[in-house]
Amino acid sequence: MTDGYENKAPEKLKGKFQAKVICCILGIGGLASWNSLLTIADYYYKVFPDYHPSRVLILVYQPFALLDLTTRGRGGIGPYIGLCAIVASFGLADATVQGGMIGDLSLMCSELIQSFMAGLGVAGALTSAFRLMTKAAFEKSNDGLRKGAMIFLAISAFIQFLCVMLYAYVFPKLPIVKYYRRKAALEGSKTVTADLAAAGIKNQSYLTDDASNNQRLTNKELLVQNIDYAVNLALIYILSLSIFPGFLYENTGHHGLGSWYALVLVAMYNCGNLVGRYTPLVEWLKIENRKGLTIATLSRFLLIPAFYFTAKNGDQGWMIMLVSFLGLTTGHLNVCILITAPKGYKGPEKNALGNLLVVFLTGGIVAGTSLGWLWLIGKKNAF
Repeated sequence: MTDGYENKAPEKLKGKFQAKVICCILGIGGLASWNSLLTIADYYYKVFPDYHPSRVLILVYQPFALLDLTTRGRGGIGPYIGLCAIVASFGLADATVQGGMIGDLSLMCSELIQSFMAGLGVAGALTSAFRLMTKAAFEKSNDGLRKGAMIFLAISAFIQFLCVMLYAYVFPKLPIVKYYRRKAALEGSKTVTADLAAAGIKNQSYLTDDASNNQRLTNKELLVQNIDYAVNLALIYILSLSIFPGFLYENTGHHGLGSWYALVLVAMYNCGNLVGRYTPLVEWLKIENRKGLTIATLSRFLLIPAFYFTAKNGDQGWMIMLVSFLGLTTGHLNVCILITAPKGYKGPEKNALGNLLVVFLTGGIVAGTSLGWLWLIGKKNAF
């Protein structure tokens, strides 16, 4: 390596704070479209009241910036199917981006992973706040739900545009990012070449074809060694997405908050999720023991009967508390796994492991959203 940072410890590299801020912003952009789906579902229940939008659209994902192009504020099965098709294509793109980001950050320091994951939580809290403000501003105006939703989506689109610019032109040039990518290249990674070129590093003579240096565990070996992390990550989202947000919109009944009730529950989940993504920074709260993570993950399934009986017999205060705890534990365990699992591996292995974990995370989201339909069994006029 010809870089001046070659022999310096990562903590002494310039740009660590900037990298953490950018990772947080990238996390916000990474889930801007996802959270726009969750927080304007009340509008879609008005447009598509018979098609369970909080369950179906989350299952196939979406970019709601294309909302007006497909529905123009009208309902019906035709526009709904068209919206679902668009949702599916952008869901695939989002999964690719998140997988790439977590894989990329996994070969760097754990603080950057935590910042990115915290940004995902910030996205939920911000979108909930924006949605509550737009609902309050337009609630009594003509076609107010739609106007509020469109203003909200314009803000989300701007955030995503900002993220593209930051990742393409600022993030690759930070010294700490260059350090870790060069380190990964020295350890045999072939995926960082384009990233280094984007940072203006043309001389890659430090790359080596030495077989002993480039040896790494296969994806299968990595998965076998970390199967508990992967399964736990899937189980976290199977539980969370089986409850959130479909159950909150369709199974919690009517309370004093009226049409605000579901939005408040979504906001409380997002706030809890945000707090949970920062709690691993407190050393005594961070769970690194593998058995501890498994026990904590499995114990969360006790929330299923808790939600069931609270929805039937409890008041809105108990439901708000449960939803907040669900979000808190989702964010906390998610970050604990993603910052603990890559430790002890070489750069290319960390990158691959990060991608594998995202596959299980996404699988958990799909499975959880699908299982969420079981809450409709026995409910009158559910289908």
